[in-house]
Order: sequence, then C-alpha cells, then structure tokens
Amino acid sequence: MIDAPARSTEQRDLALKRANAIRIYRAELKRGFADGTADAGQALAFPPEEIRTMKVEKLLVGIPGLGGVKARRMMRACRISETKTVGGMSDRQRTELLRALREQGRIPA
Repeated sequence: MIDAPARSTEQRDLALKRANAIRIYRAELKRGFADGTADAGQALAFPPEEIRTMKVEKLLVGIPGLGGVKARRMMRACRISETKTVGGMSDRQRTELLRALREQGRIPA
C-alpha cells in the first residue's frame, strides 16, 4: 500500500475548509431547488466548480419529486452510470438528462 504524502497542518486545515465550503454550497443548492430559488437545469448545464465532483444521482434527488428510484431510472434511460459525476458527463448525457427533466416538468422548458 502506498502512503499518502505528508501534509502540513496548514495544508490539512485548508483542505478541511474547502471541503466544508463545498458541502455547504451543495446543501444550499439543493435547498434552493426545493424552494425554487435555484435552477437545477442551469446547474446541470453549466456546473459550477463546487458540484463537478458530485454524483449525478445526489444532485437529482435534490430536485423536488425525484427520489433515488426515479433518479436512477432516469439516469439508466439516459445511459448514465450510477457512479458518474456532474462534471464527468458527456455532452450527449447532459443533453439527454436535461431533455428528460424538461419532459417530466422537473425543470423549466
């Protein structure tokens, strides 16, 4: 097993602060989906840095009316792996997912 490189206390603190900021951003984004102040279609079409490493399924379940089962079913229909990240989606996958969300009325047309 390969050991991780040694990190200074400052580096660890900086990484922890960044991770916490990302978690807070993602939680606020999903709350915004729920209360209508954030646009899931915009987040998927032009993902900010904070959500590029987020699993697509985690983002989808934040959209009102989409639970885990519906999200996975939609991802399967769009040929998106359950392990795919928002930033890792191809243009085809992104386009198909946005189309499917619009057709179901989950995001504005």
